[in-house]
Amino acid sequence: MSTSLTPYQRRLFLLLGVATFFEGYDFMALAQILPNLRADLGLSRFGAGVLFAVANAGTVVAWPLVRVADRWGRKRVLVITIGGYTAATLASGLAPDVYTFGAAQFLARVFLIGEWAVSMVYAAEAFPADRRGHVIGVLQAFSSLGAIVCAGVTPLLLQADWGWRTVYFVGVIPLLLLAWARRGLQETERFEQLQRDGGGEPARRSPFAIFHGPHRKRVLQLGLIWFLTYACSNTAISFWKEFAVGDRGFTDGQVGASLTIAAVVSLPLVFGAGKLLDRIGRRKGAVVIFLTTIVGVWLAYTLEGRWALTGALTLGVFGVSAVLPVLNAFNTELFPTETRGEAFAWTNNLLGRPGYVLAPLAVGYVAESHGWGPAVGPTVLGPLLALGLILLWLPETAGKELEETAGG
Repeated sequence: MSTSLTPYQRRLFLLLGVATFFEGYDFMALAQILPNLRADLGLSRFGAGVLFAVANAGTVVAWPLVRVADRWGRKRVLVITIGGYTAATLASGLAPDVYTFGAAQFLARVFLIGEWAVSMVYAAEAFPADRRGHVIGVLQAFSSLGAIVCAGVTPLLLQADWGWRTVYFVGVIPLLLLAWARRGLQETERFEQLQRDGGGEPARRSPFAIFHGPHRKRVLQLGLIWFLTYACSNTAISFWKEFAVGDRGFTDGQVGASLTIAAVVSLPLVFGAGKLLDRIGRRKGAVVIFLTTIVGVWLAYTLEGRWALTGALTLGVFGVSAVLPVLNAFNTELFPTETRGEAFAWTNNLLGRPGYVLAPLAVGYVAESHGWGPAVGPTVLGPLLALGLILLWLPETAGKELEETAGG
């Protein structure tokens, strides 16, 4: 029988779930408004790729914000990221030109990914070992729920007087409520114990200190796995509306319906991904989830009919959402408390996120000459290689306490 959650753990779970909801909302927002924004601001297909790359560069720059959670604490950094993301979202809606919009989205991703990473650290440190995978998976599913809501409301919001800007204005309101709700947030017991053992706030460490310790190899391994995974997962959904409209002739309404159907149908599967990881293990779960991602994304950019594409998109949406709990579980479980934030910052932000940034540039460049399908389809080679490396390099961590798995 699974360990029961305490009342505070349930409240924390809800708070982190709402916070990760906006990771999905923001991710889907830019993809949903892209054709309208391109028409409004006069962007080419390659320009769209550049815009995504600039915005996604913020996910790399989030590195120091995630890393400092090992010194300042999980709570302080999470509060900072929620406030910063709220301000950047409002600035995105008010942006007068593409340069200001790109800068606002860059800052939004800095704070958004900082919040997401610290939420995953919270999930690893504050919840029971036998439910850790489930919690991490459900938190990521809240991100998918955010994408569903965004996909569902964007066609309506685009008809408002403010057009695509309305998507960001509407998103600010719940963020303000979240900033108020975080008042009851507590620091994790593991971090507080680390402070007690060390006599206060941990000393400042060199940014490269982790490479002089026993976890250097594991950081490089996970960084490469994140990079390969992001090369596909970031482009698969981001450019599907462009593909469906430009290459298959769908209308905005048809695309919105297909994305909503795919997201709604895949959502129960995404919510179950974490439980799958706890039940059959991280490695076997990775096989199921990564193979589904590969098949779904490939078919979503090669099939012809609307309903066939919607079915493939359903697999793709599930896959690109569910690969994250797999890697989040490994990433938080294979490092000790004193370097968990730093390790996440290096593997995900500095080593993995360049794939998140470079892939849209490469896809936009190829799409100019060959269309979106031939540009995005081959990116499935990334998760295929990543799966091979997971099975080759990473140990099973399911059901074990963090103190057991941190040796990697």
